[in-house]
Amino acid sequence: MPQEPDDPGHHPDVIVYAGVLLAMVAFAANSILTRSALDSASIDAASFTAIRLGSGALALTALLAVRAKGRADVVLRPVPWRSSFFLFLYAAAFSLAYLRIGAATGSLVLFGTVQTVMYAAAIGRGEKPGLSGWAGLTLAAVGLVTLVAPGVSAPDPGGVGLMGLAGVAWASYTLAGRTRGNPIATSARNFVWSLPLALGLEVAVELIRPGTIHAGTKGITLAILSGAVASGMGYALWYSVLPQLTRVQSGIVQMAPPPLAAIGGLLLLGEAVGLRVALSSLLILTGVAVGVLGNRSR
Repeated sequence: MPQEPDDPGHHPDVIVYAGVLLAMVAFAANSILTRSALDSASIDAASFTAIRLGSGALALTALLAVRAKGRADVVLRPVPWRSSFFLFLYAAAFSLAYLRIGAATGSLVLFGTVQTVMYAAAIGRGEKPGLSGWAGLTLAAVGLVTLVAPGVSAPDPGGVGLMGLAGVAWASYTLAGRTRGNPIATSARNFVWSLPLALGLEVAVELIRPGTIHAGTKGITLAILSGAVASGMGYALWYSVLPQLTRVQSGIVQMAPPPLAAIGGLLLLGEAVGLRVALSSLLILTGVAVGVLGNRSR
């Protein structure tokens, strides 16, 4: 991003970083909300996914209607199928993974995978990360390896695999969204067109395992909060600041939610934060700071 002359009254970087921070808090909140709903068995994973995507679609459509003075019909326009598919795949794998692993662990695996995929894409497109970029990547990678290394406290491998799949899907969705115009309209369309896939998943689950689909008040409420607030509004905010970041920065900064999810899991869900998770979070957060603050120029 080209650097503007110093102006004490206007610092665009501060605005961008504030938006990034709020978006990362929203992403961390998704882990807390999803884990809370599924851990209490108040809703099944397929229903949570469908309600999350549906409420996200409604929230974004409403926001678009307000900003476009009622012209929200654009959400029905077709979008590249890959974007909607990646969004659905991310949401479905995300929910299934949280049946087996905790909020902090899931967030670490998710965004560790995201960072790796986006970093590879950046290098593939000729972007040069520089010394600070490499240092940030290395610290974050060491933190992720520390988390998933075999041992007594290693997380469930099935849950890790599902969350890794969610990370690949989310990274692909993020990269596809960098040049798609209005972030709110694009996000709204992607949510709308991912909903049929989510509903199809519910039908498939019920056919394969009758009686699996269920949803209580708590589960529905948490799914709506996850979809309308943490996902819909969070993603719209993320895509509004994404063009101001390099691909390296956008990959590295998405390692911030894991430590936030660890804190939220401890305070809100009572999940113990062991030495492994604490050390991983410290390494990853340090990598975020080094990579982002050292790579401010485009």
